[in-house]
Amino acid sequence: MALDGISIHALVDEFNNQLLNGKINKISQPEREELLITINTQNGNKRLLISANASLPFIYITDENKPAPATAPGFCMLLRKHIGAGRIIEIQQMGLERAIRFKIQHLNDMGDITFKYLYVEIMGKHSNIIFCNEENMILDSIKHVPSSVSSVREVLPGRDYFIPAQEGKINPLESTEDYFKIQVLKKSNSIYKALISSFIGLSPTITNEICYRAGIDSDAACASLFDEHKDRLYKAFIELMDDVKNNKYNFNIYINPANSEPVEYAPIELKMYQDMSANSYETMSEILVQYYAKRNKYTNIRQKSSDLRKIISNHIERASKKLDLQSKQLKDTEKRDKYKIYGELLHTYGYEAKPNDKSITVINYYDNKELTIPLDPDLSASDNAKKYFDKYAKLKRTAEALDTYIEQSKTELELLKSIETALNIAETEADLADIRRELSDHGFIKKHTGNKKEKSKKSKPLHFVDDNGFDIYVGKNNYQNDELTFKFATGNDWWFHTKKIHGSHVIVKTNGKELPDSTYEHAAELAAYYSSGRDTDKVEIDYLQKKNVKKPASAVAGFVVYYTNYSMVVTPTLEHVKLVGEE
Repeated sequence: MALDGISIHALVDEFNNQLLNGKINKISQPEREELLITINTQNGNKRLLISANASLPFIYITDENKPAPATAPGFCMLLRKHIGAGRIIEIQQMGLERAIRFKIQHLNDMGDITFKYLYVEIMGKHSNIIFCNEENMILDSIKHVPSSVSSVREVLPGRDYFIPAQEGKINPLESTEDYFKIQVLKKSNSIYKALISSFIGLSPTITNEICYRAGIDSDAACASLFDEHKDRLYKAFIELMDDVKNNKYNFNIYINPANSEPVEYAPIELKMYQDMSANSYETMSEILVQYYAKRNKYTNIRQKSSDLRKIISNHIERASKKLDLQSKQLKDTEKRDKYKIYGELLHTYGYEAKPNDKSITVINYYDNKELTIPLDPDLSASDNAKKYFDKYAKLKRTAEALDTYIEQSKTELELLKSIETALNIAETEADLADIRRELSDHGFIKKHTGNKKEKSKKSKPLHFVDDNGFDIYVGKNNYQNDELTFKFATGNDWWFHTKKIHGSHVIVKTNGKELPDSTYEHAAELAAYYSSGRDTDKVEIDYLQKKNVKKPASAVAGFVVYYTNYSMVVTPTLEHVKLVGEE
């Protein structure tokens, strides 16, 4: 799923209907590569959210109002200075490129009317937001691109703005039948590659849809086409392009009925997904809000947690190496019993050793076999025996110490992996604050002395209601897990957790009622989803009444033991539950 030229075309039509002639009254930069512009229109305020993030670029109208940083970045300040009270007088797509130009009228310092251009380029890792003057000279951009990064185009203040030409590609809205049949379908590769390489703005999805409507395999070679096939292809192509030209849209997200996951979205009907269910929307923005908002939140959290990921990864690597080394050292101590036997046998048969002997062969009375014992020729038999007993005693002490150290290392490693799982399912900055606090409490990072507002941040467990109306609670980190299990849950509530892998504690509140079988499954699916097994097809879940879950003395937060439980295997999903909020 990606914003292609046709999706941008639909957005520009929407923007012209909703934002044209609107007055900009607020500009903020909530994230490093993101703008939120509030525009006053005849129908009230509209918020335009724009992201140039390489992982998730987008642009759409939203109701969401994201908090701005206390100090606005330089790019945001520049926009406020020049177009903070400007009026949007033109919104245009650049051909069928994934680029939109906003022409903004405003008053300069002398009170004269002047114009500026704001270009939004939704082009994957090359996405950008570029601010230009009336002569199309770049004043600034949200991302600078020097010649050392791109030899094709510099994006720096003082440079002229242009979109690099795509060799051999034209705007499909301007294509003729002759060009389509003679230039495009005469290429030596597949139909799919011929269309993609010939037209600007066509995504793989749209290309496959054209072929599907024509009843032709997109992987078929162009050379295999007869005139009849070419006619069908052109008919499907031109009908779709005419709908785009005339802004005849059909906004849908197509859902896989097997797992309720979105498969694709488009501003046109995708007949190749006719066997799937489709959720319909009024505008392209509604589709993008539905699809991108959650992913954008996830992407931002991933970026903000990058330092924690690195810290946890480094500690896990260090703890793993330490455990491996300790295990090897413990294995080396296994020969201690041999030295004990040497000492005992020397006490028994040492009188047989002659001065300066380097070894002695005796009968080992433990197995009645001959055994050769190395000797230090400079020592007597009794001194050699003492030497072996000393070695035995030292290795025994080492083994006892290593048993303790290995147990500590295993506990540390398990703790770190549980925190890593909590980080992977973190959804808010408050979740990250809890994880940072736990790392600090265990000495993995230095204590952070932030302001009181930061210290007050505390995330809460998730609260779901399943299809049967039962309340289900999910802990997102070790502290929440402890609180849910030992402070919130009562004895007859049901407790769920993944078997042998890290994950959340999940509590189903019974309120004295008998749980239907499906609620057990719904809770187990939640436990699988909020675990390190989220991306696997099947996860085994243990479940039992909370009263049978115990916490060992001095165990760290989130660690429990239980001895009697039921188990089931489920697929991680949120299909049968509805999120109520954080409790």
